[in-house]
Amino acid sequence: ARAPEPPRAAAVSASRRPRAMKLNEDTVLQGERATLVPYTSAHVPRYHEWMKSEELQRLTASEPLSLEQEYEMQRSWREDADKCTFIVLDTERWSAQACADEDCMVGDVNLFLTDVEDPTLGEIEIMIAEPSNRGRGFGKEATLMMMSYGVKNLGITKFEAKIGQENEASISMFKKLHFKEVAVNSIFQEVTLRLDVSDQEKHWLLEQTSHVKEKSYTDLKLPAAVPQT
Repeated sequence: ARAPEPPRAAAVSASRRPRAMKLNEDTVLQGERATLVPYTSAHVPRYHEWMKSEELQRLTASEPLSLEQEYEMQRSWREDADKCTFIVLDTERWSAQACADEDCMVGDVNLFLTDVEDPTLGEIEIMIAEPSNRGRGFGKEATLMMMSYGVKNLGITKFEAKIGQENEASISMFKKLHFKEVAVNSIFQEVTLRLDVSDQEKHWLLEQTSHVKEKSYTDLKLPAAVPQT
């Protein structure tokens, strides 16, 4: 989901960060229910339609953008060293190539590397955009895959999730993934949950994602593939 820029846009030297968005620009993570693909310009129109929803704007603390602004956001995120974003697809529909990428979209998952002093801390967000796709396991598997990717590829050892107090389903899901509630912000009506990835938690996480296949987005030559910007 589109993150509110302050305070997440706190200036962080690119030299201190892995090239987060560049790192996953050709990565596909295929799970049983959810498949994660890099966020390209082909995904922007569908994403833009989602974000016209007042519910999603509220849940993601986002402001409505024009379509051109959405394209600009996608381009900037591809160059941002502090964000790692995947679009979540429906594996069943996508793997059968029954639909183009954008027609299989169900949401997105993000890691924000926001702490200048601690590059091992990642703030994670998951959005399953349409109510008809919620409660079907997409969010849980996509979150686990992103966490595993962050641990293995970005050196993340601690995760935080900041969730609106009204979003009980999301809070419950993160608690099932071993996150603990550590703070409540009454002003922003937001709960902060945290997971420290001990050796035991890392073993559990990698077990949960042992079925995930990593592929090259370019090599798959998906129907929706377009020159990436």
